[in-house]
Parts: sequence; structure tokens; C-alpha cells
Amino acid sequence: MKQFGLSSKERIKSKKEFDLVYSEGEVVFSSSLRLKAAFYIDRNSDTAGIKTAYAVSRKSGNAVWRNRFKRLLRESFRLNKIDLCNYCTENKIGLLLIFSSNTLNQKKNKKLSLKDIMPDVLDLMDKLRKIF
Repeated sequence: MKQFGLSSKERIKSKKEFDLVYSEGEVVFSSSLRLKAAFYIDRNSDTAGIKTAYAVSRKSGNAVWRNRFKRLLRESFRLNKIDLCNYCTENKIGLLLIFSSNTLNQKKNKKLSLKDIMPDVLDLMDKLRKIF
């Protein structure tokens, strides 16, 4: 696993994994309530590490806005994933994580930038570390 990369092995792709997160997982909200993260922790995982996905509802905005939002979420996670990944691999924990917007939408935020989203992603990652 690259230190700052986000390979295809680190992404949730199958419907089975999405269903597992949404049916048996838990949800954490950021302090500003702009973002939420649904997660599932597998304590006895064969494949220790983190797999992520980024989901944005159609009601949030048009396709251009939603795609930009997902790119910014991906980038902010990619830049700050090191501590969380190391903790999961050391303790043999498998974490499935889905980031999505809670109250963030195109009407309220026409222009998005990395500095708008990064603090909320960091806050969610800190809350996840405390849950373990």
C-alpha cells in the first residue's frame, strides 16, 4: 500500500460490502454536521486495512458538483489516511468506510474547495480512531 496513494484494493466496489456497511454498520457525523461516515468494523479480518467509498445523493446537486465533491472527499482522505491505516493493520482490523454528505449541498455551497471539506474529514477520522 502506497503512503499517499488510493489503489483499487482500498475501495469498496461490491454490492455485498455496501450492504454490509449500511445494514450492520454505524454512522458518525462530523462536528459541523456537514458530513457523515457509515462504517463497519471487522475485528478478526483476514485482510486488515481500510476500504472506502464516497456516496453523494442526486438531491445534493448536479452531476458536476457531485463529482467535484467526491473528488475532494477522496483527496482529503488520501492525504490523511496514514495513521488510521497503520492502526488498522497493526491490530488486524478491517474497516469498511463510506463518506457522504449530510447537510452539504449545491444550494448552500456553490463553490467547493479542499479547505472546506478537509476539516470535516479529519474530524470524522478522529472520531473513528476514538471508537476503536
